[in-house]
Amino acid sequence: MARRRQIYEGKAKVLFEGPEPGTLVQYFKDDATAFNNKKKGTITGKGVLNNRISEYLMIKLGEIGIPTHFVRRLNMREQLVREVEIIPLEVVVRNISAGSLAQRFGLSEGTPLPRSIVEYYFKSDALGDPMVAEEHITAFGWATTQDIDELMSMSLRVNDFLTGLFLGVGIRLVDFKLEFGRLYNGDDMQIVLADEISPDNCRLWDLKTGEKMDKDRFRRDLGNVEDAYQEVARRLGILPEGGPRDLKGPETMQ
Repeated sequence: MARRRQIYEGKAKVLFEGPEPGTLVQYFKDDATAFNNKKKGTITGKGVLNNRISEYLMIKLGEIGIPTHFVRRLNMREQLVREVEIIPLEVVVRNISAGSLAQRFGLSEGTPLPRSIVEYYFKSDALGDPMVAEEHITAFGWATTQDIDELMSMSLRVNDFLTGLFLGVGIRLVDFKLEFGRLYNGDDMQIVLADEISPDNCRLWDLKTGEKMDKDRFRRDLGNVEDAYQEVARRLGILPEGGPRDLKGPETMQ
């Protein structure tokens, strides 16, 4: 097989040139990082699980009219996506106090918020992904006021849908991070959901016990990280056939 041209490598994924113009192949790694890349490790099978979980959630969101970059899953670790111009913002939706929000405002972790809060962070590893206001976003040309309205509207729709979906399988959606991109078709531009949705970028707690089922288990050295990711996939009904034995998957990255 001909070696594919690598476009970009991030902390959790690698992007390759796609088989046709306007597409990319997104490869999911087992690498795990936290605290702005200061903590590094490996979560065995994470790439396979995140590929499957993100595929499932992107398809479900597409069914309710949320446009996404997802085209189809190619194999256990790869999916075909549309090439987009990434908007350099991370959009974080928070439903329950946790993580940096709890620290910033002295809130007890687990405190329900009066309403869902949407925050924006500038995508820059070198700067530590600083939180930004709408004034920064428009002043520096990262997005227009109309774009911001669309990002917030879509993010809240995603939140409403995923909150219900996860509650249905006994999981509380505490908070999550989204990324968006601009998809061009001739002179037309559409903002679409990009990147991934998985336990890497969602805080997921067991509804009954409050047990963490996401990357916080890695961040905080809680142990059983692989088991937590597998349990999320199992509850969603998408654990790879054969269970944990198959989680390593074929190494198709070239």
